[in-house]
Amino acid sequence: MIILYLLILGIIIGTADVLPMVKMKLDKYSVASAFVFHLTAPFILYYLNIKTAFWLKGGITYLVLAIPMVILVARDDKKSAPVMCISSIVFGTVAGLFQYFVFP
Repeated sequence: MIILYLLILGIIIGTADVLPMVKMKLDKYSVASAFVFHLTAPFILYYLNIKTAFWLKGGITYLVLAIPMVILVARDDKKSAPVMCISSIVFGTVAGLFQYFVFP
């Protein structure tokens, strides 16, 4: 049951991140990469055991996981890097809060 909830969470967050990318008509590989990132990140977040505040765990985890992708994108588009970092922190915090309140 936990796997189903994590998968649904990943689909919801991935869709929320990908919709603006589709609207801007970005490369299909970039869109697929972002969706797969958000699809798998809730699983990593759930099984990661770090001692920090529950609301901070998700934001930190998503930001650290996104750094390689941010570096690759920043090579071609420097304006996107801060936006990607902020969105990773926001989506990670949402995922962390969801997991804290759904899986106590």
